[in-house]
Amino acid sequence: MIGVTRDGHVTTLELQRPERRNALNTELVEGLREAVEKAAAEDVRAIVLTGQGSVFCAGADLSGDAFAADYPDRLIALHKSIDQAPMPVVGAINGPAIGAGLQLAMICDLRVAAPDAFFQFPVAKYGLALDNWSIRRLSSLVGHGRARAMLLGAERLTADVALQTGMANRIGTLADAQAWAAEIAGLAPLALRHAKRVLNDDGAYEEQEPTHKELFDKAWASQDVIEAQVARVEKRPPKFQGA
Repeated sequence: MIGVTRDGHVTTLELQRPERRNALNTELVEGLREAVEKAAAEDVRAIVLTGQGSVFCAGADLSGDAFAADYPDRLIALHKSIDQAPMPVVGAINGPAIGAGLQLAMICDLRVAAPDAFFQFPVAKYGLALDNWSIRRLSSLVGHGRARAMLLGAERLTADVALQTGMANRIGTLADAQAWAAEIAGLAPLALRHAKRVLNDDGAYEEQEPTHKELFDKAWASQDVIEAQVARVEKRPPKFQGA
């Protein structure tokens, strides 16, 4: 499920589940984490992360095992592997990055977005709540106002607007991302490692307030989550009750 290619000091990792729009099930999450950790242990100086097909990642596999008890911990372990990798990780966002797919894009150090890519957190459409890190990192990348529109209005962020805000650093293709990664691989590794560590230690990982956790758990355990799943299967708008 993970394609691995290497060119010089750059390793490209590709999510290979196009039939499910690269939705993250446990197998894909674990495979990507292992691939990142393997690359980090080698003499690689930059990693490129992309998706196969026309979608970068459609998010967690809600029709699969995304509601398994150990899924959140596995996803966090994946994020930490990318965050703690000593080299820059460049996301080649080849198409939509939605939900957990947007989290994956945000944990990358840099992002090159295809012209037709977009970024979205539709969690309110499914009765779900986001962790504090995702909300804080989103706000730092797109600004507080746009973050509010994306979280409270489930708005999409198009590639051109993403470039203006900093969610995307460049507009381009996988080849463009790989070329940039090759340039980065020629820079001083220790300087890059220091800059990445300081940038990522931005307070987004701070422990959440008790009230935040209470509201988070309440949302995930609500009937609204079940209603969203049923409505999705029945192909109708959900009727949320706030309970």
